[in-house]
Amino acid sequence: MGVLTDGFSHVCPNDPEAYARLMIEQKRILATSIPGPKSQAMQQRKLATVSAGVGTGLPVYIEAAQDGILRDIDGNQLIDFGSGIAVTSVGNGNQRVIDAVQRQIADFTHTCFMVTPYEEYLDVCERLAALTPGEHEKRSALFNSGAEAVENAIKIARVATKRQAIVAFDHGYHGRTNLTMALTAKNMPYKDGFGPFASEIYRVPMAYPYRWPTGAEHCLEEAFDGFVAQVQAQVGEDNVAAVIIEPIQGEGGFIVPPDGFLTAAAQWCRDAGILFIADEIQSGLCRTGDWFAVDHEGVVPDLVTTAKGLAGGMPLAGVTGRAELMDAVHTGGLGGTYGGNPVACAAAIAALDSMQEDELCAKARAIEDTILPRLKEIADKTGVIGDIRGRGAMLAIELVSDQVAKTPNAALTAAVNKACHARGLVTLTCGTYGNVFRFLPPLTIAEDLLHEGLDILDEAFTEALA
Repeated sequence: MGVLTDGFSHVCPNDPEAYARLMIEQKRILATSIPGPKSQAMQQRKLATVSAGVGTGLPVYIEAAQDGILRDIDGNQLIDFGSGIAVTSVGNGNQRVIDAVQRQIADFTHTCFMVTPYEEYLDVCERLAALTPGEHEKRSALFNSGAEAVENAIKIARVATKRQAIVAFDHGYHGRTNLTMALTAKNMPYKDGFGPFASEIYRVPMAYPYRWPTGAEHCLEEAFDGFVAQVQAQVGEDNVAAVIIEPIQGEGGFIVPPDGFLTAAAQWCRDAGILFIADEIQSGLCRTGDWFAVDHEGVVPDLVTTAKGLAGGMPLAGVTGRAELMDAVHTGGLGGTYGGNPVACAAAIAALDSMQEDELCAKARAIEDTILPRLKEIADKTGVIGDIRGRGAMLAIELVSDQVAKTPNAALTAAVNKACHARGLVTLTCGTYGNVFRFLPPLTIAEDLLHEGLDILDEAFTEALA
């Protein structure tokens, strides 16, 4: 693919250098080793000034990005299979987002919606009401991050139901605040040493077909029955305000429950007067080939949390739910100084326009059609991939050292990841056991870059297994 169409001349007409930075050829370039000398020097500045608690998976410092390419300060151009953890779904350099942000910044950057409101906030809430599952009347509240959205969804559920207990699932990830750490299953690096955590949080086994003890064919029925029995025995339905679940788990390893599990869980919650919260922060907004991952089963949650891909890279999150639930909270009970910032809201409207007009759900499904066959080829050739799973442009492979025992192979996962990085492919690992690769390319990525990235992945496996 050649240089992208010139859509930037109005942005910096009198600055040729800035204009050139915006025009990124969709091509991998290795100008130096990865990381290059300038990035290595920059990393020393990071180590001297940034808390050691803030980690960096690949210490290359990015100066510009567009669609499927990230360009670093050494002139390397890397293929992006991570999208900033599913954030830049509409692609960096998206012209609609650029134009919307520039217009809004020129108008005003902040007033605080709780002080003097503005239309952009309303626009986002109206769009979320139209796009989230269900035909019922809805309301939304906007925040800054996924963790804030989850935390506020829990607040809403407790007020609306007048119950306290919250049920979450093994392998789940819901954020890094105190309450969302309590919901999150994985200890390192998210929870270790940070307790005590919020109370009245209960965890149940996740329907994890690949690792279900009696086999994938029994996972649906046994996981659902076990979930219900555990809640009844250890918590009591009448005490549960909400059950929260990622329809496809993210950090926990892109675990996809068997078809029917979400439907059964949502119906059981409805029958018991328990709210069903879909955490769609990573899986939502076209990522899985549907607007929301729950759409695959036609599930209509009571509350939906969104963030990540919502605003094209700007910080914005939302809770959208049934009007009577959202309106149960007293005036002033929801909000935040920056929540629903006007610039982020403008970016969100532009990003949602791109998702609709550019048919990004279909593009996510096309990405799946490209990636899955190659992952199966690599699995057949290497014998170290125990499971391939996911939907759309949210796909994963789980690496094991023994196909029968399904022993997690975190060391090999790290070695393949390192080899990908050295070749100019940005990859991400995840999983409770650190043995899962997740693939989250921008939905606008060129097909030739997808193929090249998969070639690099293949080479990385060969190197790591040599």
